[in-house]
Amino acid sequence: MGALVTTATTAPVPHTTVRPRHRWVVLALGVAAQAAFSAMFSGLPVTGVTMRADYGFSTGQLGFVIGCLGLGVAASDIVWGLLTDRFGDRRILLTGLISTGSVLVAMAAVATPADGTGVWRLAGFLFAAGALGGSVNGSSGRAVMTWFSDAERGFAMSVRQTAIPVGGAVGVAVLPPVASAYGFRAAYLTLAAFLLLTAAATARWLRAPGEPAPTPEAAASGPSPLRRWDVWRVALAGALLTVPQFAVLSFAGIFLHDAKGAGAAAAAVAVVTAQLGGGALRIWTGRRSDRGGDRRTYIRVIGVVAAVAMAAVAVLTHAPTPVAVLALAAAGVAANAWHGVAYTEVAVLAGADRAGTALGLAGTTIFAAGFLTPLLLPVLHGATSWPVVWAAAALAALAAVPLTPGARHR
Repeated sequence: MGALVTTATTAPVPHTTVRPRHRWVVLALGVAAQAAFSAMFSGLPVTGVTMRADYGFSTGQLGFVIGCLGLGVAASDIVWGLLTDRFGDRRILLTGLISTGSVLVAMAAVATPADGTGVWRLAGFLFAAGALGGSVNGSSGRAVMTWFSDAERGFAMSVRQTAIPVGGAVGVAVLPPVASAYGFRAAYLTLAAFLLLTAAATARWLRAPGEPAPTPEAAASGPSPLRRWDVWRVALAGALLTVPQFAVLSFAGIFLHDAKGAGAAAAAVAVVTAQLGGGALRIWTGRRSDRGGDRRTYIRVIGVVAAVAMAAVAVLTHAPTPVAVLALAAAGVAANAWHGVAYTEVAVLAGADRAGTALGLAGTTIFAAGFLTPLLLPVLHGATSWPVVWAAAALAALAAVPLTPGARHR
């Protein structure tokens, strides 16, 4: 199967078609875009202890504010997916990167603790950043789907999805010390620089494979991904697997600080290990699925492993701090490993011409879970205890197993 995959259209391929090797440039741009967005999306929650102190928030208010990032993505991702399929990857990706970077510049100007920013103002800005930045998910994914054949898509999409934990690890490593030492104005400007530099690179190098973007008249026949239950099942399974991922991402630092008296370094170790280890597993599972492994089976297996790992965190809640950090890191690795195969599966089910819509649906369900998890877990913790919180995350991962469709022979 050729490495260059074109979208469904009746127009002939121009003689100026870009060389197939350019697909690796497109993949690199997709990775950079995802990483820049993820540095914000994953990095800001890990500043939670500093944010709670500097802004004067309660733990519940902090969970709401952080959750608004995910809510913004969930509210906009299907729309961005539809727009990507209509107007093309390049336009939508540039729109999202530039507008999100601009929101962060505005936050640095008027939404720091020194500006007297309250819960609703910060929540509104973070919602806007999530809603605009969510365009990265469908547009970069569709670009990769367009350039790579099915024999390489699992690997390519997994590499792109690995940008999420890698970018998140950069955010986790950089933002807490920047926010602590220099304040949130510097933290927001750092994130804006990541996004705007990526926009400049995208404007310079992102190109189509050689055919124009498909028009509505040339779109693939058959039902929309939004009307297909198999696509919905994979997207909803991803949402359930997001619960343990965000439980570790959003509350490892709070748990280690409040229950163990540990500093930010312990949380950084747990979360960075989870992000990088999960990223490595994404690439491995993606490559394996390209060589004949069924992606749905991988999703199911990851659900079981994540459930067991989160259950271990619940059991080890009162263990010594190094053991608790190790358990959180292991659970985070498992909870971060599913993205590549799940996003590839929903995109392949929809087809290249409708990959943006399918990826938008997956983003909506997954980021809705990303909003609800940091909002609801503090409530559960207030009513019960940390072991119950981690056990609830384990049950969510386990529920993803029967929801994922059965094996598909390719």
